[in-house]
Amino acid sequence: MMAVKVPSVMDLLQIGRSLGFRLSTPDAESFRRLLEPSFAALNRLDAMPEPILPVRYPRAGGWRPESVDNPLNAWYWRCDIEGAATGPLAGKTFAIKDNVCVAGVPMMNGTRLMEGFVPNVDATVVTRILDAGGKIVGKAVCESLCFSGGSHTSDTGPVRNPHDHSRTTGGSSSGCGALVAAGAVDMGVGGDQGGSIRIPSAWCGIYGLKPTYGLVPYTGAFPIEMTIDHLGPMARSAADCALLLEVLAGPDGLDPRQRAGLSGAQYTSSLSGDVKDLRIAIVEEGFGWPGSDPSVDEGVRNAAQSFEKLGARVTNVSIQLHRDGMPIWTGIGGEGALATMITGKGLGTNWKGYYATGMLDAFARGLRTDPDDLSESAKMLLMLGAYMRDRYQGHYYSKAQNLARSLKAAYDRELDGHDLLVMPTLATIAPLLPPSGCSREEYMSAALGMVANTAQFNLTGHPAMSVPCGTSQSLPIGMMLVGRMGEDATALRAADAWQRRFVN
Repeated sequence: MMAVKVPSVMDLLQIGRSLGFRLSTPDAESFRRLLEPSFAALNRLDAMPEPILPVRYPRAGGWRPESVDNPLNAWYWRCDIEGAATGPLAGKTFAIKDNVCVAGVPMMNGTRLMEGFVPNVDATVVTRILDAGGKIVGKAVCESLCFSGGSHTSDTGPVRNPHDHSRTTGGSSSGCGALVAAGAVDMGVGGDQGGSIRIPSAWCGIYGLKPTYGLVPYTGAFPIEMTIDHLGPMARSAADCALLLEVLAGPDGLDPRQRAGLSGAQYTSSLSGDVKDLRIAIVEEGFGWPGSDPSVDEGVRNAAQSFEKLGARVTNVSIQLHRDGMPIWTGIGGEGALATMITGKGLGTNWKGYYATGMLDAFARGLRTDPDDLSESAKMLLMLGAYMRDRYQGHYYSKAQNLARSLKAAYDRELDGHDLLVMPTLATIAPLLPPSGCSREEYMSAALGMVANTAQFNLTGHPAMSVPCGTSQSLPIGMMLVGRMGEDATALRAADAWQRRFVN
């Protein structure tokens, strides 16, 4: 507990100037006297006990693994937290992306700005896994503040692809992708603001679902921007993704991203292996991007067409606005991230729900101490946001949010006549990790150059799932299945049927 310091007259003069006020010294003295009751109230607020999220299962603090026990550099911290004795996840092990709070276990969110922070709460998704009998065995490395689709920006060093240690896993859920693919855990909980579940899932050859926006509560996770934040399952099978989503989905009453009427379902019961009634649309604009690998495009087309062997009907469609998804995301991502992460110190304001104040305080201290420790990708996006906010006063953020509705409507029109849209998750196989000491340009290309097909569905909220569908040069290719809002079960059902027929 700390007393709120009353500002001096000089403090108020400086604050007034920053707000564009023309205050005299007598003005500032007057305002200081008028503010005294407000600071008395704030000191009373400081003395009041704060409610926190429940921590139901005992645990020790865990340990930082030695490099010999961490060959992919995918673990940030190891722990051993046993959940309930029985439940649908009994016997399953989990890695939790390190932007998600696990009480008593250090959390870095990929940046030295937060190193040393230990949450005192369990995120809702953590509590639900433990209540369902799961065992949490560690925190998986994520990219610095989750501002990267590569796996080289975390301050703990690059995460290596289990298929080829010289290559990226993709990010920002880089550690989860590597650990699940390597068999170190059964499942992982990843986060996705522009593709961060689906990118590592595609490049590591696992199944990863960005659920319908708001289906899985984000409570207790470090955000980037409230309108694009998602948490979701990563696993080696579609069936395990469905099982984990059953546990994670549904309202918790604490996350403003969740809307009335959207609740979970028995996703595993939809996994019949039968997709004869499904209508699947191959989206032409998802192929042939500049720099696309032709073998990836061909592999995904062939995989999509193979649904016909399962009895589904497959057609081609055109959604021209798909190609403008990244400009729309850029309009939201820069200013939105700035407002949430810098102005709002990692949580933002103007929403009702649970505020993880310990996480806020840790990040605010880091920013105050050395903001230059932000990653290059974070600096670039935040500088963009600051420039656009100061020069254009939110015009482009607002326009992008309006256009996001148009983008959603464009997909919805095709989803009226089809059950799933299909395209490559990513346009290439996993590239080489950038070398240490590379140029800023090479570093940034490896961090942000892969989200051409993924970022759109963070804007629109549609469920989008990466399904491993083959290889090129012995490296995985991902096929993305996109469903109607709230119909995550359809993507899971199709992914499971495809896996049963063509993988198992």
